[in-house]
Amino acid sequence: MMCRRVLFCAIVLVLPLLAACENSATSMAIENKDHALVLIREQPHLWSNEVEQYIVVSRLPDCQRRVKIHPDRTMMTPIAVYEAGHLLWALNQGGRWYLASTEGCQVQDWDNPGGQPPGAFVGGFGQRDGKNVFTSAVSPAHSPGP
Repeated sequence: MMCRRVLFCAIVLVLPLLAACENSATSMAIENKDHALVLIREQPHLWSNEVEQYIVVSRLPDCQRRVKIHPDRTMMTPIAVYEAGHLLWALNQGGRWYLASTEGCQVQDWDNPGGQPPGAFVGGFGQRDGKNVFTSAVSPAHSPGP
């Protein structure tokens, strides 16, 4: 009987710690469900204040690759997304720049001279109500029709 109480108490104490871990995926749809940039954030250790991050470039059936980018803290630093060319986007997180291509299926660090966006603001990855989301610069209610 005592063992069951100890086990129950241990489970009750550990559950809140496990809930603190982050494991999320948030996508920016580009043309359809088969063409997107996806931000994945994983906190492998509950005691760490660092979150591993990945960008998935996806243009199915031709391309899908998950690329590790620099880690972030548990409170997400927003990522702004800009047009940078044909099937190419520039991502900026806290002064660090990346280029993501769904044509070449690549993501790379980018030493952006001058630090200015290369094109129009598309939207951004951020947090809303404690959840990671992508917010488009053009809301569906105001986007041009077909």
